[in-house]
Amino acid sequence: MKLIIAYIKPERLNAVKQALFKREIFKLSVTTALGCGQQKGYVEQYRGVLKEVNLNKKMRLAIGVNDHFVEQTIEAICEGARTGHIGDGKIFVLPMEECVRIRTGERGPEAIG
Repeated sequence: MKLIIAYIKPERLNAVKQALFKREIFKLSVTTALGCGQQKGYVEQYRGVLKEVNLNKKMRLAIGVNDHFVEQTIEAICEGARTGHIGDGKIFVLPMEECVRIRTGERGPEAIG
């Protein structure tokens, strides 16, 4: 079992969800995040005042998958999120020791579904 965490541009969320759904990956958690990488932020002007913005808005996806779904999940996220520009995002794959479905008490790969 693996936990896949991806940071993507907010405007690419629907494309990523569609790519995941095409591959029958339906279970995901999405949260709003702030961060910066190579983009290093930008400067904007609001009411005549220059303001430096160092943290960009991102979406954080957390997807728990069984081992045979890892590559499909990565491919789907890349397909949906890629624009070819700096800031497309990152994907992290972490080992997941345990998963428990609260409703039934199932554990392990069966709990992920």
